[in-house]
Amino acid sequence: MTANMQSLDEYWMPFTANRAFKKNPRLFASAEGMYYQTTEGKKILDGCAGLWCVNAGHGQKKINDAIKFQVDQMTYSPAFQGGHLGAFEFAERLTELFSGDLNHVFFTNSGSESADTSLKLARAYFKARGNPEKVKLIGRDKGYHGVNFGGLSVGGIPMARKVYGPFLQDVHHIPHTHDMARNAFSKGQPEYGIELADRLLEIIDLHGSDTIAAVIVEPMAGSAGVVVPPKGYLERLRKITKENDILLIFDEVITAFGRTGDISTAALLGIEPDMINTAKGLTNGAVPMGAVLASDEIQKTIMQGPPDVIELFHGYTYSGHPLACAAGIATMEVYKEQDLFARAAAMAPYLEKAVHSLSRHDVVQDIRNFGMVAAVDLKPREGAPTARSFETYLEAFERGVLVRTTGDIIALSPPLIVDEKQIDTIINTLDDILSSLK
Repeated sequence: MTANMQSLDEYWMPFTANRAFKKNPRLFASAEGMYYQTTEGKKILDGCAGLWCVNAGHGQKKINDAIKFQVDQMTYSPAFQGGHLGAFEFAERLTELFSGDLNHVFFTNSGSESADTSLKLARAYFKARGNPEKVKLIGRDKGYHGVNFGGLSVGGIPMARKVYGPFLQDVHHIPHTHDMARNAFSKGQPEYGIELADRLLEIIDLHGSDTIAAVIVEPMAGSAGVVVPPKGYLERLRKITKENDILLIFDEVITAFGRTGDISTAALLGIEPDMINTAKGLTNGAVPMGAVLASDEIQKTIMQGPPDVIELFHGYTYSGHPLACAAGIATMEVYKEQDLFARAAAMAPYLEKAVHSLSRHDVVQDIRNFGMVAAVDLKPREGAPTARSFETYLEAFERGVLVRTTGDIIALSPPLIVDEKQIDTIINTLDDILSSLK
C-alpha cells in the first residue's frame, strides 16, 4: 500500500512535524539485515538501528520464530497474581548477564516506564527501610528519561520542560558534562569533566543526604546528542552516592545490550549501580518491552510485611508480556551466538576513525563517539537552528541512508551487525552532503 492509497490524517505521529511529513511521507514496508525497504521499493541503509533499538539488525530469524511460536501458544497472560514461565525464564537470564548483585527484574513496556519504575522503587526502598524523609530525586541537565512525568521531572531536555511543566516536586539537577570548549573532537571518553560529578556534593550539602533518595543518569546521554561521559566521571558519581547513602540509577535504555561494547556501560567501566533501566535492545525492537534490574538490597528491603499482602503496589497490564519475553529470550541468544557485543567492541575503532574524518568540514563544530555511537555536531544556521541537521537527514534519506537528528546534531548508532563497507557508505554519504551544505 502506498501513501497515495492510504489516509495519513488520523495517525498523530510522535516527535514528528506531522504536517510537513504528511506532505512528503517516508514510509517503510519491510526490513532485513542492515536495510529498510520503502513502500516505493527503495533500499535504505539503517544508520541508527531504528531508534537505537534494533541492535542485532532487522529480521533475525530466531527472534521472529520465537514470536511466531509464542503466538500459537498464548498471546497474553495476566501479570497480577498470575504469570507464565517465559517471564521467569527471561528475568533469570537477564540477571545472569548483568554484573553485580542486580538479581531482580521488574518488567515494563518502554524506557519511559522503566524510568518511572526505578524512581518509584527508590522511594519505596527508603520508606520500607524506615527513612521516609529520603524522597528527593536528582537528575541531570540534558538528561532524557522518557516522556512520563517521573522521567520528565528528572530529565533535562529544555523543550520538554517548557511544554509540560510543572513537574514533580523534590527534584534537583546536576550539570551536564558537555564541554565543547575543552573536549571538542574527543575520541571516546573526553579527558575533562570528572570534577562535574562533585556538583552533586553541593546539592547534598544544601539539602542533606538524609533527604535524597536517588541520582539517575544516562551513562551516555543519547537524546541530548551523544554526550559522552568524561573519564572517571561515572566512577566518581558512584563513590559519592555510596558514601552518602544515595541510590544510583543508570538509565541504559540506549547503551545496554552491546551499544558501548558490553552488556552495559556499567559492566564496561566496572561500575555497580543500584539499578539499571533498560528497553530498546532488550527485544531488538521486535516487541515493546522494558526492564528495571534492581539490587538484592532493594528487593529484599521492600519484601516486608505479611507474605500474602502485595509488597510493591506497582505494575502494568503488559508487564512480562508473553510475546515480549519470547522475543527477549531469543534476542539474548542471538547476541550470544553471533558474539555481537565483542563485534561491537571490535568495530568501534573503525567507526571512530571514519566519523572523525568529517571534522574537515567547516559546518562541523564537534564530533563525539563512544562504542558504536557517534555524533556529528553542526554549527547552527543563523536564524534557523536545527535546519542544517534536518536538511542533512532528508538528503541522506534520498541517497539511501537513514540517520538520526537531535537539534543540530546528526547521531549514528548502526545495528551491531554493520560491516566496514556499510560504515563507509554512511560516512561517505554524509561527507558528500556536508561538502555542499550551506
